Amino acid sequence: MSSWTVLRSIQNADRVNRHQVRQGTTRRIIRFAVPYQRDITVFLLTVVLAAGIGVATPLLAGQVINTITEAGAGAAATVVRLALVIGGLAVVDALLSLAQRWYSARIGEGIILDLRTRVFDHVQRMPLQFFARTQTGALVSRLNNDVVGAQRAFTSTLSGVLSNVIQLVLTAGVMFTLSWPITALSLLLLPVFIVPARRVGKRLAEITRESYDLDAKMNATMTERFNVSGALLVKLFGRPDVEAARFGDRASRVRDIGVQQAMYSRTFFVAMLLVASLAQALTYGLGGWLAVTGDVSAGTVVTLALLLTRLYGPLTALSNVRVDVMSALVSFDRVFEVLDLRPGITEKPDAVAIPPGSGRIEFRDVRFRYPSADQVSLATLEDVTALDRTENPEVLAGIDFTVEPGRMIALVGPSGAGKSTLSMLLSRVYDVTGGAVLIGGVDVRDATVGSLRDTVGVVTQDSHLFHETIKDNLRYARPDATEEQMWAALTGARVAALVRALPDGLDTVVGERGYRFSGGEKQRLAIARVLLKQPSIVILDEATAHLDSESEAAVQRALTEALRGRTALVIAHRLSTIREADQILVLDQGRIVERGRHEELVEAGGLYASLYRTQFAGAAPASHREDEIVTPPSIIVEP
Repeated sequence: MSSWTVLRSIQNADRVNRHQVRQGTTRRIIRFAVPYQRDITVFLLTVVLAAGIGVATPLLAGQVINTITEAGAGAAATVVRLALVIGGLAVVDALLSLAQRWYSARIGEGIILDLRTRVFDHVQRMPLQFFARTQTGALVSRLNNDVVGAQRAFTSTLSGVLSNVIQLVLTAGVMFTLSWPITALSLLLLPVFIVPARRVGKRLAEITRESYDLDAKMNATMTERFNVSGALLVKLFGRPDVEAARFGDRASRVRDIGVQQAMYSRTFFVAMLLVASLAQALTYGLGGWLAVTGDVSAGTVVTLALLLTRLYGPLTALSNVRVDVMSALVSFDRVFEVLDLRPGITEKPDAVAIPPGSGRIEFRDVRFRYPSADQVSLATLEDVTALDRTENPEVLAGIDFTVEPGRMIALVGPSGAGKSTLSMLLSRVYDVTGGAVLIGGVDVRDATVGSLRDTVGVVTQDSHLFHETIKDNLRYARPDATEEQMWAALTGARVAALVRALPDGLDTVVGERGYRFSGGEKQRLAIARVLLKQPSIVILDEATAHLDSESEAAVQRALTEALRGRTALVIAHRLSTIREADQILVLDQGRIVERGRHEELVEAGGLYASLYRTQFAGAAPASHREDEIVTPPSIIVEP
């Protein structure tokens, strides 16, 4: 075992001691290793054989020395034979080393693949609140650092422990057999090495934690400043010199810590070599004296000296075996913590498909409250001491309404009234906590996830585009779409001419979050994605809220195409364009307090009329009545 591996074990002791591994973790690890049991068996066999060769070689070297010193008949031939055997063992050892590395990589990389894919798939199924509460960097760390730490359990830790135990038992047994006084005296120097090493490891752990914290802060700073929104904010309000100085201070401290780490590590390495050399010198001195007096042979002295070099490493490593094993358990446990979080949405084994073209929506006495923090997150992913277990209040309480196929329903109301939450229940981003949401007569909780995604399309006020090509972003809605179908969708979204004018056309990379395009262009690309999907129900969640007048008009025309012949559920804040809705539902504090058409609600003088008057009090001359405000001719309800 290398000196750095030993030092890393000591350094990990603090992290291990601060983490309480849950019961059952070991059994889960064993089940996880079952697919690799044949490879693990072969791998361990090569480790055992290599450890045996490591002890046999010094014994043969001692025999060579004894044969030379005795100079008996046939000594030369014996020396040659022993040398050939030593050479043969060296070749076998080299082959075993290659076999160990191959099986180690096969097992380790396989486990990394299994863990990463399983965690990635699991995280995708977590409720939206999980992502709202979790630090992205901490979550990515689980997919990287902890998965690699878990993989190490089946490679370096498992092989290291077994190899060190076998090597230590064989080496110590042979050494005590050859000369117990020399062996016992040589081992007296071991505490001289281990005690200072632990102190060095503790100090190294402290500065390493500080380095990790600083690295995390620098990564967070770079992530926030280097995305498009952050870069724009810095340019508008930031002070580049101050930002650079603050970053430089942290980077300078990381540099200083790096120098300290290098010196501590080198000191540890030098100390290990020094103690081993002193022990070897002691062996040569005492063994040489005993050889001169005739108590031991010269070959025995050489054998003891060579074996001693193979004794200190395993002894030091095994003194920290608990830390090695616990470090692996901690890594597995941190991965299992994420896997044990309950997914927000699961498909029932007997789920049924929503009939194609279904457009009828029913909300039956729907109630909903968001899950508490302890139900959807982990304290370690939020960087808090403990999660809040307080039950959240109801966001929706007794929502009842029906939308017939091809009809348009507008949802209006104050901020926080539950409009967006209601739309998320329809697309099953969340499940209701009471009542039921039905599409085409099928409860969305009983429907297959695939059929629900095919039935419902959503356009939000800030539609996200991945940092990929236009083609890839469109095919996210329909992976098997042809280019002809994509161009038809782009044409319906009134953005085909723009894409054709681009040098790379459909292969144009949209940039981070689609920021290579204007807000209106990005929204029309998002509408094209929905059109390509061809859903029978469309949800518009403030789809034109942040656009200028020209972009808004272009998006409205695209939305007209998106809604043609489809059932529409539209969330509206600006009320000037909801006059064409078949029905307007006014929400307040999670309840429907008014419903009807635009003119009816204005005349009723309730909450809707109040919102309408507030919104347009200064938008028209006093001589105009509020219900005479002219609105753009469109069938689209826009936020």
